[in-house]
Amino acid sequence: MSKKIAIIGGGNLGTAIAEGLISSAFVEPQHIMITKRNIATLQSLKDKGAQVSNSNTEAVQFADYIILAVKPFQIKEVLEQIKPLLNKTQHVLVSVVTGVWVKDMQDVLGNDFAIFRAMPNTAIAIQQSMTCISADNASNEQIGFVTNLFNQLGKTVFIEEKLMDAATVLAACGTAYAMRYIRANIQGGIEIGFSAATASLIAAQTVKGAAELLLQRNTHPEQEIDKVTTPKGCTIAGLNEMEHQGFSSSLIRGIVTSYKKIVNDM
Repeated sequence: MSKKIAIIGGGNLGTAIAEGLISSAFVEPQHIMITKRNIATLQSLKDKGAQVSNSNTEAVQFADYIILAVKPFQIKEVLEQIKPLLNKTQHVLVSVVTGVWVKDMQDVLGNDFAIFRAMPNTAIAIQQSMTCISADNASNEQIGFVTNLFNQLGKTVFIEEKLMDAATVLAACGTAYAMRYIRANIQGGIEIGFSAATASLIAAQTVKGAAELLLQRNTHPEQEIDKVTTPKGCTIAGLNEMEHQGFSSSLIRGIVTSYKKIVNDM
């Protein structure tokens, strides 16, 4: 029997998850139910065969796996609303809510449920997310299902929950850091003669290709750098100038600063 999935919260993230699961054929569309107050905005998912509802309780009664994709300030209210309908032998909860810890959910629901936290990034919209996952009180079967689910939407890694703040910086904030590098690359490309459109294409595809080299070959960045740095060449000259200007150190400092911001604001 196929597992049924409820996505509580039909905003950008919840919708992206539903669309990705349907596109990948991970589950039949009719085995997905997504909720939102204004279900008219979910018409495209309904047209693809998913079920839509403005009732969270209906979604819980429908599903085996419940993905919580609401705003952080809504999570307690939603959990209290669905708690009477939850069955610890049937339901598994998966939270993609930023900043909400397993203990926060257990304070409302108790300790008997299998609960996952998943931290995707915005590339989930094109099924290229890096999703970090942690689990509490979950079986191997449940871990396998949730991992497989998010593997349809990109790549996954299991981490300890205490590293979720760090994961937010490296994977979620990291998207912005990469975009800023690409933007600078485009600006440099324009200065040396390319149009903005051409420079954008070259910069984006080059970064994509560089990332794929690491992912497919499982190599260290320096190994790939060595392949394009010839003695007295233009690559090493440019790299050395960037390092003289603090390229690596400023990036590392930015990552650490973002992490401290999250920790100190908790």
